[in-house]
Amino acid sequence: MNPDDLDSSFFKAHPVECARRLIGAEFRWDGCAGRIVETEAYAAEDDPACHTFFRPSARSFVEEKPPGAAYVYLNYGVHWLFNVLVKGGEVSGFVLFRALEPIEGLSMMQTRRSRVKEDELCSGPGRLTQALGISGEAHGAEFLSHEARGIRLGQPMEVLSGPRIGISRGTGLQWRFGAPRCLHLSRRF
Repeated sequence: MNPDDLDSSFFKAHPVECARRLIGAEFRWDGCAGRIVETEAYAAEDDPACHTFFRPSARSFVEEKPPGAAYVYLNYGVHWLFNVLVKGGEVSGFVLFRALEPIEGLSMMQTRRSRVKEDELCSGPGRLTQALGISGEAHGAEFLSHEARGIRLGQPMEVLSGPRIGISRGTGLQWRFGAPRCLHLSRRF
């Protein structure tokens, strides 16, 4: 294990802090890797955009799983979305991975298969999971200590914040974070 690999202790903080600090980190999944360039934070309590607000199963997930566990769900029956459980600080919640800048193992083969341009391959939470082959089977996985999966801290990057997108409730919170000049963002800030 590399000393820069994150373990569950990283995710014992506020979801906003984790979401911001993950920008620039390297996300590895089964031979593919990308730099995290966009995230969103969600609070498990009093956040109407979080699954815990209206799904008892999500509240149970927060209670039962350790920090750093994968929370993967099917969005509108179309795209799998990858989140990490944040728990143990003042506020529990999730960090949604919105976009990656491909580093390794993500090739033109995947862009042809998914019919998107190379710079859009991991631009958006649904495209990200499609490119990495993440599905509902990863839900609940404690992937941080897995040999072929994990997150490694990278070089610090400039980070912008803005309102979360793609939701209809809780839109006023400035809990979306991203690398300002990255071509792989799902939407510019």
